[in-house]
Amino acid sequence: MNKMIKILVVDDEKDIQPLFEQRFRKEIRSGEILLEFAFSGEEALICLEKYVHEAVLILSDINMPGMSGLELLSRIKAKHHDPPPMVMMISAYGDQENYTKAMELGADDFISKPVDFVALKEKIKKCCDG
Repeated sequence: MNKMIKILVVDDEKDIQPLFEQRFRKEIRSGEILLEFAFSGEEALICLEKYVHEAVLILSDINMPGMSGLELLSRIKAKHHDPPPMVMMISAYGDQENYTKAMELGADDFISKPVDFVALKEKIKKCCDG
């Protein structure tokens, strides 16, 4: 990875932050990755306004109280373009219905919980290192 990749992680589970920070510690320390966290869809939209196009990649949980990840996805794809950020949906429910809906709304990828960080790092490298 040659340029810094800014990632916005959206999940209502607050324990996701130390988990991601620990799993990406080496990449954060070397300046390859910058992680931002939002704990609701609404908070994610505020972050996106504040960082206008700085988030290269958004990792969003699907099942959250208030605005769901799918609703967040549709708002991001409708509003943020030139170019739109990559959005990967994360769900504990690897069911076909959520997968299909996420892809219809323009998700770039779909990840099942528990997150396989080795596979996730490969996906990030592929999608953002070009």
